[in-house]
Amino acid sequence: MIDVLIYLTVGAAAGVLAGLLGVGGGLVIVPVLVYLFRTQGFDESIVMHLAVGSSLATIVATSMGSIRAHHRRGAVRWELFRRLTPGIIIGGLVGAWLASILETLWLQRIFGAFVIIAGLRMLLSSKVEGHNDLPSQLFVSAAGAVIGAISAIVGIGGGTLTVPYLAWHRIPVVNAVATSSAVGLPIALSGAVGFLISGWGNSALPGWSSGFLYWPAIFGVVAASVLTVSFGAHLAHTLPVATIKRVFAVLLLVVGAKLVIG
Repeated sequence: MIDVLIYLTVGAAAGVLAGLLGVGGGLVIVPVLVYLFRTQGFDESIVMHLAVGSSLATIVATSMGSIRAHHRRGAVRWELFRRLTPGIIIGGLVGAWLASILETLWLQRIFGAFVIIAGLRMLLSSKVEGHNDLPSQLFVSAAGAVIGAISAIVGIGGGTLTVPYLAWHRIPVVNAVATSSAVGLPIALSGAVGFLISGWGNSALPGWSSGFLYWPAIFGVVAASVLTVSFGAHLAHTLPVATIKRVFAVLLLVVGAKLVIG
């Protein structure tokens, strides 16, 4: 029961931060799950794999509400979604496979490095300027594969990568964000399936697991985050978001550094 309450708390915090700051839940969920899995005595060789796989599974559920909201506003560019998705799916499966063959410490360090980059980007508030139109389908698919692979390895929905990529290619920010939320679904789905397959039958898995997906954490996080994301969006209109974003960015830098050091 205590574990369930902790997972609900993690999900609630991730939902509030997603609504308040527009950050992906994976940046919050993965490091907390790693800590919790270690305190629960899970096998050290798989704690990072379980955390990343479970994070991706939560994004499968939570991304649907975001997609509906953006679609109702007509902001999703579905033609871009269709162009990116084939590469995204391939990259997500490959990324999950690559993660499965990495030792926990190295997977943790890769995630930590990514968190540091995300924190610096948030702290510096750099705006990507459009320079080129979208290239041919071959290059778009290749970009989708890279985005999918990196996102699957670190357990995120891909917004940190997809939004700058689309903005660089002169897609208006509102459309880039909305389309990124839609692309997050195939990223999370392919990555979660990849972690399920690659971890299937692993003798170190705890009970209530399917491959590298740990269902108590997944259900707890999803149940709370879908209820709190709208509250976070409401807070965005009443709190000093810029200040909170800088504080959160510094926190990401600290957490990332700790994970890199190991």
